[in-house]
Amino acid sequence: MNFWKSFFGDTSAPKSAPNIPFGRYTDANKSPVQLAAWDEAVDLFEKGQAMKAYREFLRYLRDDTLDNVRWTESSGRIDFELSQGSRLISGSATPELVQVSSKLAQAADLNVGFLRRLMEHNYVLKFSRYALSADNELCILFDSSTTDGSPLKLLHALRELSIHADKQDDLLFEEFRTLKPADVPSATDIPEAEKDVKYRYLVRAFEKTLELLHTGKPAPTQYPGGYAFHMLGTAYRIDYLVKPEGYVMYLLEHMHTIYFTKGERNTHQKVEQLRREIRKILERPREQVMRELYRTTSTFGVNPPVNHERIANLIEVELPNMDWHLQQGNEALALGVPLYIAGYAFFHFSPPPPDRQFLHLIFRVTEPDFFQELGFSDAFTDASGRPLKQAVLQAIHNIAAEHQAQYPKLKPNIKHLDFSSTALWAKSYLEMIRGLQLS
Repeated sequence: MNFWKSFFGDTSAPKSAPNIPFGRYTDANKSPVQLAAWDEAVDLFEKGQAMKAYREFLRYLRDDTLDNVRWTESSGRIDFELSQGSRLISGSATPELVQVSSKLAQAADLNVGFLRRLMEHNYVLKFSRYALSADNELCILFDSSTTDGSPLKLLHALRELSIHADKQDDLLFEEFRTLKPADVPSATDIPEAEKDVKYRYLVRAFEKTLELLHTGKPAPTQYPGGYAFHMLGTAYRIDYLVKPEGYVMYLLEHMHTIYFTKGERNTHQKVEQLRREIRKILERPREQVMRELYRTTSTFGVNPPVNHERIANLIEVELPNMDWHLQQGNEALALGVPLYIAGYAFFHFSPPPPDRQFLHLIFRVTEPDFFQELGFSDAFTDASGRPLKQAVLQAIHNIAAEHQAQYPKLKPNIKHLDFSSTALWAKSYLEMIRGLQLS
């Protein structure tokens, strides 16, 4: 039985493997049933059967394994509800009108600051809008006449509304303390033991990064690029492995924005900015970070799906950046590059399922203590932290075997894998992934 399925929620996984999901939700891999429902929705709408089309549209959105979309029908009306992170999105459809909304917060007083913030956001929204109810509830709304409410329009509108609703509530509560939740968040708590492991890992990973900035050679002032890889890779890895919500998630995303926003700042200045963001996270009280560790159900993924060629190109472009560090014997900065690549792929894209699992293996090998503390018994490294050849090769074989039917050309070339050190293994392993055939 393939233990890899346990990482992504398969209930047939061995009982010894904890059912802990990693990475942000993706809706890129729709089932054949969902894809058929989409085609049917488009066809029915074109024939003028809007209500039947909307029913099929909801079936397209619904993932039966998550129970993320629910609806009822009565007297020619469909009432539906979908989950997106910590928010519930409610809507209704009649032969005349489609209406969708989500309550974000209850305002004790009408602070000019958050009202201006939401007004500014309205200028960038294409389908939805922020609004204030008569009871001073902050909401995000969308409505459309049924005549103009095609499944494609509803898809774009619901995606926009849902993603903004999920992101804005936490940020508003963080900045404007007079705001209170308007309804019960759509989230599931996780065991305290799991929270504790994830929190300690977050602290440990960022403290290790700051220590490298303080003691590393060459110094960040001489070679800032190598440290930028390490810092961003750590942020991406925490986003994937720990999955914090709320303000910590915002800070991780802000680190990405800081580095990739074009402007007058050079790389050294950006590294210093990244250092300050890391300190903000480490200075955040433990209890506040722990409150931002919970499990959610979503309907829409934020990251765009990409094909294998996009992942292969990322590896081809970035992997050579570790060569100089290897020549200098600096394994920490050298390893930071492949960890950056794997983290960036998860943070910025929705990779194809085989790539997703192959990239996940990098973290299983490089973060053995974290996975062991979570309760995973599979060992991929020896006592010194060096990759275990047989265990890694078996994992590669298992992943390829799982996807062989859908990807007949998937035959990983393991001949050039280098197990002499973690950095060299990661380099050769990413070169193996780059050479995969998924067409």
